[in-house]
This record gives sequence, structure tokens and C-alpha cells, in this order.
Amino acid sequence: MKNILIVGGAGYVGGAITDLIASANYNVRIFDNLLYEDSFRKEVDFVYGNILDREKLIPHLNWADVVIWLAAIVGDGACQLNPDLTIAMNQESVKWLSENYDGRIVFMSTCSVYGAQDKELDESSSLNPLSLYASTKLKSEIYLKEKDAIIFRLGTLFGVGDLYSRIRLDLVVNILTVRAYTLGKISVFGGDQFRPLLHVKDVARAVLMNLETKHTGVFNLHRQNVRIRDLAFQVRNHFPDIIIEETDMPFQDTRNYRVTSEKAQRVFGFKSIHSIDEGIDELKYLVETGRIKDLDSKRYSNAAYLKEMEVNNHEFIRTGTL
Repeated sequence: MKNILIVGGAGYVGGAITDLIASANYNVRIFDNLLYEDSFRKEVDFVYGNILDREKLIPHLNWADVVIWLAAIVGDGACQLNPDLTIAMNQESVKWLSENYDGRIVFMSTCSVYGAQDKELDESSSLNPLSLYASTKLKSEIYLKEKDAIIFRLGTLFGVGDLYSRIRLDLVVNILTVRAYTLGKISVFGGDQFRPLLHVKDVARAVLMNLETKHTGVFNLHRQNVRIRDLAFQVRNHFPDIIIEETDMPFQDTRNYRVTSEKAQRVFGFKSIHSIDEGIDELKYLVETGRIKDLDSKRYSNAAYLKEMEVNNHEFIRTGTL
């Protein structure tokens, strides 16, 4: 039975991955600093720690047959709050991992590395990261190039991954669903920009499929490419009485890209099974039944929560805690 270390396993993506892998025939251990959480309630081995505390992390790397590396500051806005901290967490930690671990690595990158392009993009397409988040992920990909590593460039995620981990309400499908419920309207700025969307549970499926394969290199993962405008009308199918307000203003987020996941389908048989409508229904159920106490809480947004915390970078690096 292989030992699987999930670094950053208590988060939004980690929750879905942990549940799926723990249900398979693996020994699972989580290494996480509970940045967005107050507790870890899953019945799997858990170690409270920070990836910048190298001495604490090394024994767990030595234990692991496979490392799933999720730990990062995620999102353009969150990364811009403290660039030095972002580089330390997202980039330098992966460089250190590549120099200190020789086992199987599963790493999460982002389709944001492609930037704004008009054509459908595959793994050989030109790269144009427009944010610090995307550039640190791209540099991390380079560090892992010669390792036994499979790298997933994820589309924009949505949906509910598990029972216990914090939901993210700063992702476009989830945002539009909550606004439809709370405001009775959705505002769309521009709307012609594309996003490659992917349910968080489909990420977990791709990870499980590749824990023991020999596949290495980069793979796009998405379900479908959707215009923001079309997504708004899809949300309205679930909330028939809402109003959609469209504005011709350019959308503040300059990302606009479509991707293909044909390589993942061809190489290891990946195919998304969780639809956008399923993700909308999941969020709709949570908000309509009052299962999220405060929909305006900053803890559900990476950038808003970290800004509120007013992180001191030097103290964080010195102590290895946050």
C-alpha cells in the first residue's frame, strides 16, 4: 500500500482529492498549515505544518511514495498582496521540493499561464502569464521538468469538493450562483471572454488516475470553454426570476483563453463527469438551505481573507507559521 502525502490537503482542492484517495487503497497523510481553516476533521493522518519549515517537512517527504503538492497562494489578487511571500510559497518551495525529493510528484499549475489568446490552446501553445500567480506556476513547472512529475494546468474551478473544507466563493461559477441568490441579479462586464471550466471533483479524479502511472509532463484539464455571458444565462436557468445586467465595459480581468484537454483524454483517458449545472445546483443548495452562515465572509475569498489578515512576510518566513 503506497504512502501518499498531500501537501496543502486541507484546502478547497485538497478536500476533494483527500476524500477520493482515502477511499482507495492508499495510506494518506495531510501536511497543512490550515491557512483558511480552524480545524481539520477528516479521519486521515494529519500534520500541522508550513512548507517553509523545511526541517519539519523532510521526514514526511521521506515517508511518501507520492507527493501531491497543492500548497500555494492561489489567485491573481491574493498573490499580488505580498509578492515576496508569493514567490517563496509558490515558486521557491517547489524548487526546493525538486532538489530534495525523488519520488512521484503530482503538481497543480494553471491554464492562466497561457494569458490572453484567441485560439484554442494545447500544451505546446505559446505561454504568456499575465500575473504573478501564473508566472510562479510556470517557473515551478520548469523546476519539475526533469522529475517524475505530472503537472496539471487547471481550468477555472467550480463546485463543492467535500463536506468539511472551506468553499470558495471567489470563483466565477460559484460567484454568479451566490449573486443570483442574494441579489436577484447578475452583472456581466464585457462577457465575451472565455474561461475553461472544471469541477473540483474532476481534479481529484485526474490525480487518482495518475498516482501510479509513468506519465510525466504537462496536461491541460478542463470540462468546457464557456463565455462569461453564456455562463450567466446558464445560471439563470436555475434562478428563472433573476435579472442579467450586461455592460459593454471591458472586463477588468484580462484573461481570455480556451484550451483543449485532448492530450489528457488520449494519454490517460481523462473525461470530465461533473457538469457546470451540477456545480450550480451544489452551490444553490448550500445557499438556499442556509448552510453557509455568512455569504459575505471574507474567509471564502482568497484575496479578501489574506488582505484582512495583513500578513507580515518577514515574520511568516522566520517562524514558518501564518
